[in-house]
Amino acid sequence: MTKVVFMGTPAFSVPILEGLVAAGYEVLAVVTQPDRPVGRKRTITQTPVKEAALRLNLPVLQPEKINQSPEMAEIIAMAPDLMITAAFGQFLPEKLLQAAKIAALNVHASLLPKYRGGAPVHYAIMAGDKETGVTIMEMIKKMDAGGIYAQKTIPITDQDDVGVLFEELSLLGKELLLETLPEIIAGKLQATPQDEALVTFSPNITREQEAIDWQKSAQEIDWQVRGMRPWPVAFTTYQGTRWKILSVKPLAETTTKAPGTIIERTKETLKIACGQGSVLALEQLQPAGKGVQAIAEFLNGSGQKVAVDQKVGINE
Repeated sequence: MTKVVFMGTPAFSVPILEGLVAAGYEVLAVVTQPDRPVGRKRTITQTPVKEAALRLNLPVLQPEKINQSPEMAEIIAMAPDLMITAAFGQFLPEKLLQAAKIAALNVHASLLPKYRGGAPVHYAIMAGDKETGVTIMEMIKKMDAGGIYAQKTIPITDQDDVGVLFEELSLLGKELLLETLPEIIAGKLQATPQDEALVTFSPNITREQEAIDWQKSAQEIDWQVRGMRPWPVAFTTYQGTRWKILSVKPLAETTTKAPGTIIERTKETLKIACGQGSVLALEQLQPAGKGVQAIAEFLNGSGQKVAVDQKVGINE
C-alpha cells in the first residue's frame, strides 16, 4: 500500500484528503495549521482538515512553523512514498520534500504557470478570466514552480464567486489527483517544466485590495466583488462608515457623473457611477455593525440618509 503524508488546511483540502483515504492510500499523518481564534469571540477553532482527519481517525500534526520543527523530523522518519499538499499554507523546506520516496506533489487551484501563490481563485475572478482549473505539480523549493503532471479546466461563469469555485476546484482536484497518481507511482508520467515567460502571481489579498476603486468600470467592480466573496469581502465607505459589498450588477446604461457618485436612489434601487461612464446597482451589502441586507431592506431601514449626488468611496 502506498504511504502518504497529507498537508492541507482549509475546506478546499478536505475532499482531496477524503479521496485519498477512500482510494486506499495509507495516510500516515495529516499536517495542518495550528488551531486559531476565530470570530468576534475569538473561539479557538480547528482547521477543516483537522476536523476531517479526526473523523477519519488519522494522526494529526500541527507545527506553528514546519521548518526545523519536531514534526518535520517525525515526517522524515516516516519515509512516506508520497507527500501531497493542497492549500497547506506554509513553505516546505527542501530537506522535507526529499523525504518522499516517489514524489512530493501539490494540488494547486490554477492553471499554472498562471497565478502562483496563495490566492489563485480570487485573482482569476478579479481579472475577469473565462476559465480556471487545477494543476497537479511536483513541489520544489521555489513557490509553485515545479513541473506539471496534469491539468483540468473549468469555465468561470458570471455568477461564480470564490466560494463556488473553491468547491468545484476541490472536487476537480481530487478527481485529477486520483487519476494521475497511479501513473506517477508507476513512473509512467513525467512532469513538464513550466514556461517561466508565462508566470503570473497571486499573493494573498491585502486590505488595500479589498477597497473598491470607483474609477474602475462597473464590470471590473463586479469581478472584484465576486472575487472577494465570501471572503475577505470588498468594501466601500459612505459618510465615514464602512459598507461591505456582497453583490452588485453592472448595468447597460451610462452616465456622465463622476465615479463614486450616487446617481439614482429609490426605495429598491441604489445606482452608482463607475469609471468609463459605466453604472452598477448595489444588490446586497453589510453596513458596519449589522447583518447582510438586500439593498431594499437597507434603503428602507438605514439610519443613514443616502441621497443622489452624494459620493461613496474610500476618499469621499
